[in-house]
Amino acid sequence: MSDLILALNCGSSSIKFALFDKATLPRAPAWSGQAANIGSAEAAFVETGATAQPMAPTDGDPYRATLAHIRERVRARLGGDRLAAVVHRVVHGGAKYYAPVRVDEAVLADLRSYIPLAPLHQPFALEAIAELLATQPGLPQVACFDTGFHRDMPAVEQMLPLPRALRERGLRRYGFHGLSYEYLALALGERHGARARGRTLCAHLGSGASLCAMRNLESVATTMGFSALDGVMMNTRCGALDPGVVIHLMQILKLSLEDVAHMLYHDSGLLGVSGISSDIRALLARENEAQAAEALALYVHCIVREAGALAAVLGGLDMLAFTAGIGEHSAPMRERVCAGLAFLGVELDAAANAANAPVISAPASKVLVVVEPTNEEWIAARAAARLL
Repeated sequence: MSDLILALNCGSSSIKFALFDKATLPRAPAWSGQAANIGSAEAAFVETGATAQPMAPTDGDPYRATLAHIRERVRARLGGDRLAAVVHRVVHGGAKYYAPVRVDEAVLADLRSYIPLAPLHQPFALEAIAELLATQPGLPQVACFDTGFHRDMPAVEQMLPLPRALRERGLRRYGFHGLSYEYLALALGERHGARARGRTLCAHLGSGASLCAMRNLESVATTMGFSALDGVMMNTRCGALDPGVVIHLMQILKLSLEDVAHMLYHDSGLLGVSGISSDIRALLARENEAQAAEALALYVHCIVREAGALAAVLGGLDMLAFTAGIGEHSAPMRERVCAGLAFLGVELDAAANAANAPVISAPASKVLVVVEPTNEEWIAARAAARLL
């Protein structure tokens, strides 16, 4: 019999899951998959070694029904093995939680207070935790925080230019995508040695997107700040925005707080600018249309602008690493970002880039450019194993 750890990564419309052997913790899980497009007509469930299966609509809460389905599949998968713990990726730990923590009702109550700081992600991870606390109270649960990797950024990087008293109320720059960056810090160090320990810029480009500047594989600056809205433009999120725009939307256009929040989180970014889609692939396929072309151009521009700012913080650049869905799989986007960073000495190998090779820079490039698949679930499982 083996003790297994289940890692859950709960988003607003998807749940990724992976089972790891607690004793050996191989980076490839024993079993994994995801439920995607929860609550929509395209809802589907896929797991290791199987084709995607549509999920039948339910009369109740589709998210809870999906969690129940995953629990059933886990039980079926366990056989004679034992589920030792469930570990959750939790986006925001506020000013109180950075290190992984065992979750009980008191911790859960704390984490619920941070929902306004990450409304796209926080409620869903906490719903999964609450369900398990209610149905399997004896099963250990661990929360790992996306803010944790950035905890030791320089103090100046953590401050907001607001009245000092607000800092005591938790208003500061936190940074996110920490589990992804923690994995990159480990993997890049293993694969590239001293080169990775210099001035490294990591680009987590998925439906959410951010950049992280690392020195000695530690976070020194990142684009997301107080919330996961900040920084580069994303699929449906706006990224960095003049706060005067928010004032104008509410004061002059008379939008409610709820309407503005929905716009900035759900109706902006690639979707909002293009009016077509939030999917990079769909926009690339329709780039002959002006709105799609404009959205893609703005996306690249935002990344290049933020990358330039982080390179300035680092004092130059030795390595550029792409990860997450777009970063790992979209050669055209990587090519455009690298073209915008040519002034830093970035030179791409077109054939390697087209093949999504681990190293995509040309031999003469001053900056080593790499593609490194992220592994947030393994990082979370490793943290849980150490805590138990």
